[in-house]
Amino acid sequence: MTSLYVREITREEHLAHLRLTPDASHLQIPEWGDVKPDWLPESVGWFEGEAMVAAALVLYRPLPGTRRYLAYLPDGPAIDWRTPRPERWLDPLVAHLERIGAFSVRIGPPLVVRHWDAATVAAGIAAPEIRHLRDLPAAGIDGFALDAAERLRRLGWRPCEEAGGRGFGLGQPRYGCHIPLAGRSVDDLRDALAPHWEQSLNTAEMAGVRISWGSASDLPEFHSLYTMTAAHDGFKARPLDYFQRMWKALNAEDDDRLRLYLAQHDGEAISAALMINVGSRAWHSYAASGRHGRQLRPSSLLLWRMLCDAQAAGAETYDLRSITPALTEDRLLGRLRFKTGTGGRAVEYFGEWERPVGSQGKVLQRALRIYLARR
Repeated sequence: MTSLYVREITREEHLAHLRLTPDASHLQIPEWGDVKPDWLPESVGWFEGEAMVAAALVLYRPLPGTRRYLAYLPDGPAIDWRTPRPERWLDPLVAHLERIGAFSVRIGPPLVVRHWDAATVAAGIAAPEIRHLRDLPAAGIDGFALDAAERLRRLGWRPCEEAGGRGFGLGQPRYGCHIPLAGRSVDDLRDALAPHWEQSLNTAEMAGVRISWGSASDLPEFHSLYTMTAAHDGFKARPLDYFQRMWKALNAEDDDRLRLYLAQHDGEAISAALMINVGSRAWHSYAASGRHGRQLRPSSLLLWRMLCDAQAAGAETYDLRSITPALTEDRLLGRLRFKTGTGGRAVEYFGEWERPVGSQGKVLQRALRIYLARR
């Protein structure tokens, strides 16, 4: 078997490769590097001789006071994770990153370990003795993903703590919700809705809620709703310029990469969300609602319109992003019920893994954790 090597590739080479691999995450396209100005992006490729066989986006963040970097591949790399020898892919990657100056590498293999169907999740929510998704029988378990975890451990990789998301903006959700679209009609999607979802759609439609696409000029209106949502749900809102940068970056190569949807009633925007389109998938992002009009259920009609648009555009999966795995009464359980009420399946991802690089790797990893804890 020919050995692989990794080197930097151009943006054009990366985009050309993505056209051949429709399942890449939106976090692994070169445009995503332009969304994150505090990180230094690099596109890299794996080569077998002269042929490029895989590509990835690496985000570098310097550790303050040093010339060393954390190298992060969110939702990546998209390599052959079913191989019994992942080191064939990972060793040349780590060698390249070490040459750049990385002291630690963090990856997020794009694998789903387990999934649960919507009916099972609904039954779990209704059963007080069920506390966690893992307490429910899974509709499917990927044995290859379980094997990959054992192989990574033997190679010195360790699973990251799941409480990420601060400081450098690390950490993708461990649990999510996917709505399969491939081979399904709009009628099929409608038939899969839970009764409370049907009721919400009827409420919104009868109230005269209208759904429309927005443009860059509508981002301030979206952001106003988003900041209200952040205050209501208790998370820190991103500034408006983040979304303006995202709009410009993601729509630079393809003007349909990022869409803005608005739900309006009596001329007032009362709900909004972003849809990111990459290859065969669409991602539902930054859903937002105002203080007024929630009783009209605009978010349900908004998501339904987005779901139908994604199906009509040929998307195979609609990704509703993060959900809570805890089936207990808290503020996140309503979001879980809302998302799986679409007929979507709950999924458990492989999770993120890290490995120190070089003789000072472990020391600098500890320094990074201390730095993050103080921010």
